Formats: sequence, C-alpha cells, structure tokens
Amino acid sequence: MSNTNPRIAVLLAFLCVAGAARAADDCKPSGGLEFVCGLKNPEDLVAVPGTKWIIASGMSAGVGITLIDSRDGSHSVLYPGQSPTAKHDPLFAACATPPDAAKLETHGLNLRAGASGHSTLYAVGHGARESIEVFEVDASGAKPTLTWKGCVPMPDGLAANSVASFADGGLVATVLLMPGKTFADSVARKPTGAVYEWAPGKPGFELLRGSELPGNNGIEVSKDGSEIFVVSSGFQTIVAFSHTNPVKQLRTTQPLPFTPDNVHMGPDGKLLTAGMKNDEPACGGAPGPQHDLAKLSTCPRGFIAMSIDPATMKDALYAQGPANPSFSNATMVLPVDKQFWIGSFSADRIGHGPLR
Repeated sequence: MSNTNPRIAVLLAFLCVAGAARAADDCKPSGGLEFVCGLKNPEDLVAVPGTKWIIASGMSAGVGITLIDSRDGSHSVLYPGQSPTAKHDPLFAACATPPDAAKLETHGLNLRAGASGHSTLYAVGHGARESIEVFEVDASGAKPTLTWKGCVPMPDGLAANSVASFADGGLVATVLLMPGKTFADSVARKPTGAVYEWAPGKPGFELLRGSELPGNNGIEVSKDGSEIFVVSSGFQTIVAFSHTNPVKQLRTTQPLPFTPDNVHMGPDGKLLTAGMKNDEPACGGAPGPQHDLAKLSTCPRGFIAMSIDPATMKDALYAQGPANPSFSNATMVLPVDKQFWIGSFSADRIGHGPLR
C-alpha cells in the first residue's frame, strides 16, 4: 500500500492558512475562543455518546488518537498509549495486524454509537499505512478506552481524507486527490477526487461512479443510509448523492462563504461543517488561481461554521470567529453541551466558545 499523505502540504497551499507563529506555552483566550493546548494537528473531533469526552485525531506521525475532557480541557493519549490493546475482528479479514504506533497519524473520524456505553470509531490512517482503522470505544467505565479491531486498506496509491459509516458496518471514504490530479485543478473547479465504498464481506473499497468533485473532502451519511453528503472544497459546497452506484446528485448547497472541510451530523439532525473564511482582505480574498499560494500559506483566516438542513440544503450561521494568529486552519465544528469546539489541520490546540 502507498504511504503517501498529501493532505498537510495540499491544504496548507490550497486553504491559504499559515502555521502561524504561536508560542506553545501561551494558551490564553483570544479571538472569542478559549483553547486546549498541547495537541498536534487535531484535524477532526467526535463526541463520545452520553459523556463529556471528546476524541481528537492527530495529523502528525506517532500522535495517534487523543482523549479530551470537555469539562476542564485535560487530555491524554487514547491510542496507542502505554499498552495498546487489540482484538482482531475477522470481519476485517484483509487487515489482522495493528498499525505501527510510531508512524500512525490520524485524520478524519467517524463514531457510530452502540449499546451499553460501547461505540465504534473509524479513523482515517496515514503514515503506518493508508487505511481506515477501526476501534471499539468502551465508555462504560470512568474513562473511555480503545481496542483496535481491524482496518480496511485503501486501494493502492490512494489516501483517504474522511470517512462515514452505515448501520450495517459499511463505510464510505473520500479521496481528495486522485493520482495525476493537483490542487490547482481543484481551485480551477476541475474534478480531483471521488468517494469509495466498502461493504462487509467485500474484498476492498470500490469507486462510487459519478461522485467525482473538485476536492472531495468531508463526508457523512443520512440516518437511514439512503443518502451520502460530500463536501467539495473546490466548489465550496456540500452535495447530496443517492447511495447507489453510480451515484445520482440529488441536491446541493449554495456556494458557502468559506472553504468547507469536514462535515458531521449534529444532534438535531442538521449537518455541521466549518472551514476558513474566504473574505480575508489581508489574504487576498478567496483562494483562487490568481494567488501566490506559498505566500497565502502564511496568512491566518477566520473561521465560519454552518448548520445545513439535509432535506433542503439551506444553510444557517452556527458560529464564527476572526482571523487569529494563535489559532487558524479550522476544519470542523462539534457541539458539546453549550459549547462549540473547532478542530484544525495545523495547530497545537483546539478552540471552543459558547453556543448562542
């Protein structure tokens, strides 16, 4: 399998956001946000059902998966930790060995709730291998634990970006850039990526024909599994597809005022997405072919989060914040109690603020 991971370099150029200078020991509130610091590129976040715990990915080699207590911001390594546990599920016949913990970096996340405090976590994996790693989450005790169950390898030469799951255990994953495609193509609104599907009992992922978009990014599925929602970072929209092969485009949002990244179903049944604001005059406006991408990659942008009605694809403002040298590169939004949490693909922290 290919171990290439174009995600960090690609997004740094395309989304035009700096790894802005920030002191690791300065975690003071700014820009209307408070922070949990000491993380590494926490690109995606999911909430553990029925608890105050948040699980964060880490797009840096060896970071793995982090557990955060939303009540006080304390955090610890959830996987691999000192004693990673594994119990291989034969359902994942093509992957019987846990990933190399020293190389594992995690990207998009999906959590499917189960019964009695147990859930299944799906994590896009890079570094150790290109795969969707599968874990059992046990939240029945004082603190959640993870047990590795298996993985579904990506097709050779492809790196997943985001993942979503169906009730029967099936998966859909986005590929941002297919071989031979570039971010310049995505900025020019040419198709660069696609959606791939795996079903239990199948040997591997297969292409969902007709799902090609400029910059296939975040992905989510409807509650009944009949629809798939895919972010196009190039079009700056979210597209609703039929869960068929080939897919059929059903609905789409209007172009959003930011570059949407991840998308998750919120507790009220609305889609939640977030990303970097387009209208940043200091950064030369919206990302486009007219920009010097190297220079734009040093320019922090504010964030915008939107709620999307999946039935109509109409959007509503959920949260926003100004350009902030201490925190940029926003990727997603997660509500926990009365707070919203913002992830980042290139930061040493996550931000949170009050929901209004």
